[in-house]
Amino acid sequence: MSRLFRHPARLVPAAFLLAILIGTALLMLPQASAGGVGTPFLVALFTATSAVCVTGLVVVDTATHWSGFGRVVILLLFQVGGFGIMSGATLLGMLVARRLRLGTRLVAQAETRSLALGDVRAVLRLVLLTTIAVEAAVAAGLALRLHATLGMPWPDAAWHGVFHAVSAFNNAGFSTFSDSLIGFARDPVVLGLIGAAVIVGGIGFPVLFDLRRDPRKPSRWTLHTKLTLLGTAILLPAGMLGVLLYEWSNPATLGALQPLDRVTNAAFHSVMLRTAGFNTVDVGAMRDATLAVSYALMLVGGGSAGTAGGIKVTTFILLGLIVWSVARGQSDTSVFGRRVPHDVQRQALSVVLLAVGLVALGTLAILSLGEFALRDVVFEVVSAFATVGLSTGITPALPPAAQCVIILLMFVGRVGTITVATALALRGGQSPFRYPEERPIVG
Repeated sequence: MSRLFRHPARLVPAAFLLAILIGTALLMLPQASAGGVGTPFLVALFTATSAVCVTGLVVVDTATHWSGFGRVVILLLFQVGGFGIMSGATLLGMLVARRLRLGTRLVAQAETRSLALGDVRAVLRLVLLTTIAVEAAVAAGLALRLHATLGMPWPDAAWHGVFHAVSAFNNAGFSTFSDSLIGFARDPVVLGLIGAAVIVGGIGFPVLFDLRRDPRKPSRWTLHTKLTLLGTAILLPAGMLGVLLYEWSNPATLGALQPLDRVTNAAFHSVMLRTAGFNTVDVGAMRDATLAVSYALMLVGGGSAGTAGGIKVTTFILLGLIVWSVARGQSDTSVFGRRVPHDVQRQALSVVLLAVGLVALGTLAILSLGEFALRDVVFEVVSAFATVGLSTGITPALPPAAQCVIILLMFVGRVGTITVATALALRGGQSPFRYPEERPIVG
């Protein structure tokens, strides 16, 4: 048994599963519900999975169903889930690197200026300090704003500030307000603080490490950092423009706001599609074209080794680079003066194909289990797999079997991309023999 869990690709899912089971047991206690009665197993399991996998989908209202104790349990679950993802994914990357020969590691470290393999404690310390610093700053800002604008008593303002700060940094999407952040659609300060926390948490720890070490020397950043920042700089404005284009005149969403508030909320929604899950407008009232844009952005997600989900920005950018290289007739895929190894390209393709396959199977399963519109089911499935947490409103109405499908998608979506990529990398090696080559027809 001990040998079974020594492999990091098995250890990470086991650790997350254990956290989910503990969270489920705690949420089933009568003290965890506002009514003082035990919560059904499936509801507790769904909520615990959503929290540990930092998704944010819920089948009961977080603000009214759970007691103070229950909400604290949920906060601790998505804090543990988020910190575990950041530290675990970073350390798994280091474990993969350690499987390389010493000479190869030294060359790779010199070329990419990657993290030193012996700095495990330093890595975890920096992750912890970054988490505490960002969450404390955002919590203080939110508490001040809630007290000043809403007249909320200091204890309540502090609690709501802490809960939303931790939820935002971990890209969890849980809120202590029944309408999420719809009540703050005209408050750019609250939206700005939460949006900033989402971006910092979701961009990935390796990027934060590079920016902290050499903030003014992009030439010394790793290729991963450059690709992540490039993808983020493209996708965030593209998402905002897409939402503005299709929702500007929709009276059920942005159309009810002033022009400046429409721009602010479109930008906020674009950030939330990176797997955060808060909403300031009714997602179910959005037009089909907006939801189509949302599908794509949610599936891409945020940065690797961060709190975001999806296939990750670097994977998406790599696919674009691969296609561009093929279109130009080049055998190598290169960017920023670096050549991307073929095994990394294969990992990217594997992750994307698995993601598309799981989304397709999940969609078919839920369509078979209930009478729901296709657009709502696709949105729900992509949101669950990419651990976004946004919903058009069908989550509580899903039958138990469909909720189990969503639970599985949240779990696989959170730990799957990490463990699949790690397993592929750790199994990589030279085969003792090679078959004769033959080219099939493609296209």
